Amino acid sequence: MASRAGSRALHVLRCPRRLRSTAAAPQEQPGEAARPAPAGLSGLRGAPRPLPPPPAVHFGDPRAAFSSKSSAELLRGLVVLGLCALEPLVERNQQLMTLSRKLLGQQLFETLMKMTFYGHFVAGEDQEAIKPLIQRNRAFGVGSVLDYSVEEDLTTEEAERKEMENGEGAGWAPLCSRRLFSGADQREKQFRVHRGFGDRRGGVISARTYFYADEAKCDQHMDTFLRCIEASGGSSQDGFSAIKLTALGRPQFLLQFSEVLMKWRKFFHQMAAEQGKAGLAALETKLEVKKLQETLAKLGIATKAESHHWFTGENLGVSGTVDLLDWNSLIDSRTKLSKLLLVPNMKTGQLEPLLSRFTEEEDLQMKRMLQRMDVLAKRALEMGVRLMVDAEQTYFQPAISRLTLEMQRKFNTEKAIIFNTYQCYLKEAYDNMTVDLELSRREGWCFGAKLVRGAYMEQERNRAAQVGYEDPINPTYEKTSEMYHRCLDYVLEEIKHSRKANVMVASHNEDTVKFTLHRMAELGIHPSESSVYFGQLLGMCDQITFPLGQAGYPVYKYVPYGPVNEVLPYLSRRAQENKGFLKRAKQERVLLWSEFKRRLITGSLF
Repeated sequence: MASRAGSRALHVLRCPRRLRSTAAAPQEQPGEAARPAPAGLSGLRGAPRPLPPPPAVHFGDPRAAFSSKSSAELLRGLVVLGLCALEPLVERNQQLMTLSRKLLGQQLFETLMKMTFYGHFVAGEDQEAIKPLIQRNRAFGVGSVLDYSVEEDLTTEEAERKEMENGEGAGWAPLCSRRLFSGADQREKQFRVHRGFGDRRGGVISARTYFYADEAKCDQHMDTFLRCIEASGGSSQDGFSAIKLTALGRPQFLLQFSEVLMKWRKFFHQMAAEQGKAGLAALETKLEVKKLQETLAKLGIATKAESHHWFTGENLGVSGTVDLLDWNSLIDSRTKLSKLLLVPNMKTGQLEPLLSRFTEEEDLQMKRMLQRMDVLAKRALEMGVRLMVDAEQTYFQPAISRLTLEMQRKFNTEKAIIFNTYQCYLKEAYDNMTVDLELSRREGWCFGAKLVRGAYMEQERNRAAQVGYEDPINPTYEKTSEMYHRCLDYVLEEIKHSRKANVMVASHNEDTVKFTLHRMAELGIHPSESSVYFGQLLGMCDQITFPLGQAGYPVYKYVPYGPVNEVLPYLSRRAQENKGFLKRAKQERVLLWSEFKRRLITGSLF
């Protein structure tokens, strides 16, 4: 049975009781005639004056792609991307950097790095040093997403030790030492700590990893994020800043909370299967209330009278059905009812506890994490900065998404300030995103999403195979691209019909960017509306970023900064990432060389 502390963990995140029933809010799909007209376009005398079409965007024009760069920067780009194509060098990049530092000394080593890898992929050492680059990019129509990219340089053994030590609290222990649910299926293995994957950096080349030390360290991370937000607000009027929730608290809370959320969602789908509705998309799955009440009574969870009181108390099920959003709101507002904290194991027929216990200290740690998130969101709102919450591993992500959703409810009332990240290499990406977007429709707040393909594929697949649960990743790159375009198309349709959604297309894939431009034109979404944004990393795919910016599309560079020695892990990942996309990097080198030759022939090198 869950303790009062465990109950509070969910009660703190309780949904507002304004969630309408499915009768009051029928679920129209994008493109249906029942959608409301965009705000400001209905009830006017005469049609509004149409906006001129945006200029065509060409990604093969080297002059447009690199007009912001000096000739020395072109040459540096050629050298750096050429080195990234040498696999033996990339594989041993950390050893080579360590050796270079010993041979050259610290000062010469830093000079060499600033002339090559650091200079290409990192904006500068501090907030003052990065301003010239931010202002220059802005002059070419390119905004900035600031990211202080300092990382702890831990050994694998140190990382594993930290992860295991900080997973040994009373709340974590049931997950590590015994099965919390006696008949648990394979999926619950996903939410247990495993020494072999204690170093969460393994197999990850595109994302920074934080390890918990203590609450003081989490406060330091919060201060770092605050400085990024302030720097972003001080350098532009429409900036973004990125944060990671594993930097703001003990990951044990995210792990446990994720298991709670997935267990409750799984119970919903088990009930759907009982009613012959297995395999439907999340938003299409609706439980018949009468049958649900009979099942709850049969399992001993609640009498018909009790469950009737639950539903009527929340104004749910008046249409005779409840969907996943109704179901989620039920646990949110009823966590104090101990019976609802038991869910049936369909294999054994036994009731099992949904929550494990939090000690008072762990409960306090959870509240501190929420407080840090609140501080960051309030500061972002004050500075006019949008805050992107990065996605992380699947065993943390349900909790991260849920916490982000709570921030969106509070801060996205008038415009999208908080953006959640959806990793489209996940099989459940479409269901997760559409459920969240539907909630924003029902409650009337502005939806903000960043779409990425994903950063943890190799690690997630290895962990699933070794620990023994279903691989959460789409089987092929093509399937991931299909998922990305499906999610993107759904949000674009929502933008067309309501103008209350925003999406960041964070992709280096030229085909995905072209798909977005094509669909925006078809749906009549003009770039001046600033509802669709594009994003690429600094030092990568300028042939996509700058033509978009010069054509008037909102586009951003993800701008890392920090002292040379402290961003070496970041530089290592950038080298690995470019090695993994040789075709794309080759195209970029061809364009760089073409522009360099043009300047040489025309006498405009300097």
